[in-house]
Amino acid sequence: MATPLQKQDFEHRCASFVAKLNDADFLANKGLGNEAGIFTFCYDSSLEPAARDFFRRLMDESRAGKLGAGDTRANLVERNLYDTLLSIAEKKRVLDRLPAQEAKRGSDGVLKQIQRIATPEAYVEAMDWSPHKPGDVLLITGVGEAYPFVRVHNVLNNMQSAFRDVPVIVAYPGAFDGGSLSLYGKLKDGNYYRAFDLL
Repeated sequence: MATPLQKQDFEHRCASFVAKLNDADFLANKGLGNEAGIFTFCYDSSLEPAARDFFRRLMDESRAGKLGAGDTRANLVERNLYDTLLSIAEKKRVLDRLPAQEAKRGSDGVLKQIQRIATPEAYVEAMDWSPHKPGDVLLITGVGEAYPFVRVHNVLNNMQSAFRDVPVIVAYPGAFDGGSLSLYGKLKDGNYYRAFDLL
């Protein structure tokens, strides 16, 4: 259960998220040099229901044209990693066979098979909606649901060219210290140095 301090931090982060979507420089992906604008929105995993509700409200506001700066409307595009995984497996025509494969090869065998099919590059390709337009913002959710099939730092490492022109926000149920990701504050999810905290 989240502590009052964690709830307060979450509310502060939510306010910062909304402020970013109403900031012209953020929407234009400015001020980051040659780096892609990749940001983490970290929160305690016990706040997952509140986070999902917050993202739903943001998506509704985005669709209603209530977010943005000046003439640029913020167009928030959500991509859930777990849903993307299912989509890739379905496209490769292996989704229906996974239960039988798990019974035959075990969980580790299925994990290896899925990771061969759903590569980080495949996730990036499946999440893209090119051509991007001014105001587009990618929100990646479902990081915890997709673990261990995919680790988000592997996907982010492959996003540099495809999403260089739009901000990317990773909804992360854990912690990011500027150099490494820790899922649920317990599982080491990998090193990543190109992201910025959304605050």
